Formats: sequence, C-alpha cells, structure tokens
Amino acid sequence: MHHVRFRDPAGAVRTGEWHDDSVSFGGETYDLDDVDILPPCEPSKVVCIGRNYAKHAEERNEEVPDRPMLFLKPPNTLASHGGTVTLPAGKENVEHEAELGVVIGEQCRNVAAEDAESVIAGYTILNDVSNRDDQDIEKNWVRGKAFDGAAPIGPVVADPEHFSDDARITLRVNGETRQDSSIDYLIFSIPELIEEITTYMTLEAGDVISTGTPEGVGPLEDGDHVEVEIEGVGVLEHDVRQD
Repeated sequence: MHHVRFRDPAGAVRTGEWHDDSVSFGGETYDLDDVDILPPCEPSKVVCIGRNYAKHAEERNEEVPDRPMLFLKPPNTLASHGGTVTLPAGKENVEHEAELGVVIGEQCRNVAAEDAESVIAGYTILNDVSNRDDQDIEKNWVRGKAFDGAAPIGPVVADPEHFSDDARITLRVNGETRQDSSIDYLIFSIPELIEEITTYMTLEAGDVISTGTPEGVGPLEDGDHVEVEIEGVGVLEHDVRQD
C-alpha cells in the first residue's frame, strides 16, 4: 500500500491510500485536483546523509567518508508534492539532489543493523535542495541545507514490501533526465545508517532518514518543474520559483 496525507475538500486532514490519479479515505475517493497533498509524515527532524554515493562525491571533488556523514533538516524545510519551492534570494547556485527517504515507524535508540527493518514504517522520496553558495563556505550547512522549503517530500509512504534494494532513482527537470542511478550504489546501507544514527540520537515515529544522492546534481532556476522518481515508491513533483 502507498499511504498519503491530504486535506480533503472540507479542509480536514486525512491519511488515506494513493491511487495514482486519486486518493481515498473512509470509503470516499477524491480526484487529486480536489485535494491538497501534504507531506506524507510529520518528522521532528530529517537526518540527511552526505556523500553516500561514490560518484556524487567525485563530481563534488570530495572524498568518500569513512563513516556516514550526518546533517539535519528541520521541519521548516518540508514542502509538499505539487507545491512550489522558493529558492533563497540572491543565491546563484541552488541544486537538486534526488534521495530515498526512510520513514521511521516507532521511537527508537541504539538499534543494531540486524534489527533495523523492525523500525522502518516505509519509504518516501525527498529532494535535498541545496544552496551551494553558502554550503561551500560554511561547516554546519544551516544556510545551505535548512532554508524554508529545502526538502520537498512525498507524495506517499510506500510499505516496505513495495521497495527493492536495487530500486532505480531518477530525477528530471523540465522533462530532461539529470540523475539516473540505483539505490544499490549506496555506500552505507540503510541498516548501517539506522545503527549509526541511533547510536547518537533518538529517532521518533515519522522521522525521516534521507539516504544521499547519486551523481548528476545540477542547478535549479525560476520556472523549473522537477520530478523525482523511485521505483516502487512513486514520483514526487514540484515547481521552483526565484524571487
């Protein structure tokens, strides 16, 4: 099943089922044009992984880390499927990063890699929109990664049985394919990431681990339309606006 959060025509927030061209809840089915799609979960934090694909590290002229490289995106970064991301004013180099998101299903700490599957609720899609102007000159990446709308996410949470370890991940801008790879190329696996992260912090139900981006990152400009597709999960779409 693919789970979706949406605001129905009466304004109520619902968690229902995604059917590609419609959503349903409580025996009612709604056309997508009649509802507002919301982020599919409500994380207290998004834990992101840097340089988790070797070819992305190479294109950034950076070394592959010897342990997972962690940084955070707070809730203000979330943006919905079908929405519009406003790029930070005055920045010349803001780029897309297609990523698989792992949605946590329960509060957890000190989870061993072999037990990691037990705390996964499902999988979603995230675009780690990155302001390189500031990211490249700061150490904590707050300006580079944590601006409003910097994490378009969704549209669904796919149950684990829908997801394959070698799922294809693709990003298109205005119909042009820019990123095209496989989750199979992750340097640090999802169980390894969960073990490492929960050694240091408690993950809450609804938190998301954004697992890193493959090669092919590139600039976003005013008017762009972005599609991020992950096999077995779906397609996240959003527009881009520059003030």
